[in-house]
Amino acid sequence: MTDILILTHVDFCPPGHLAAVLDRAGLSFEERRADLGALQGYDLERPKAVAIMGGPMSVNDDTPWLREEIAAIRRFIERDVPMIGHCLGGQLLAKALGADIQRMPYSEIGWQPMRRLETQSPWLAHLPEEFPIYQWHGDTFDLPEGATHLLSSPWCANQAFSYGERILGLQGHPEMTEELVSGWVNGFPEYLDASQPSQERSDVMLADLAQRVAAMNRVAEGFYRHWLTLAGLV
Repeated sequence: MTDILILTHVDFCPPGHLAAVLDRAGLSFEERRADLGALQGYDLERPKAVAIMGGPMSVNDDTPWLREEIAAIRRFIERDVPMIGHCLGGQLLAKALGADIQRMPYSEIGWQPMRRLETQSPWLAHLPEEFPIYQWHGDTFDLPEGATHLLSSPWCANQAFSYGERILGLQGHPEMTEELVSGWVNGFPEYLDASQPSQERSDVMLADLAQRVAAMNRVAEGFYRHWLTLAGLV
């Protein structure tokens, strides 16, 4: 039994640096593949903290497992469980809160600059006015009614929102590791189109990778620290 639930949707979108943070803190977690029906029979009253990772599918797909996952997220919202969503996970949070998810006319891929839109949010207390987060998405969420708009980028206005005090939805991938970035760039060339100004070239994405990932890991750790604090786990 563990207090932390991580929902994943495909093998190439794992918890990444989040798992390293939890391991370093000595916190056990349970990872469940929502797309494989792993939420069936799961006790939704159990977790004290929930993280939702990414995936290539659309939140708007009409599949039984997505309906089941959204229903589970809504139960966690009712329970006031601290939650953090990454890319697809952020879109799932927005959907569960009643917002629409839209297809963009282009894809945003690469190290994109985030701009802070809120000065008082504790989710952003560790961050400067501008900083990069790795992106790989073609959909974007609308802001749920009552949400606070936290971050934007030049190619995607809605990069992050908070809802109440305990929910953070992110469009980007702060959980990425060096291995994940290089694996995506080298493993999925069919999605890359350097002629799109919203995408970086492969060589640009991989340049100075260790330093860029390390800087983003520090961004992620601030998010995760606040999430775990809200859950009373650190």
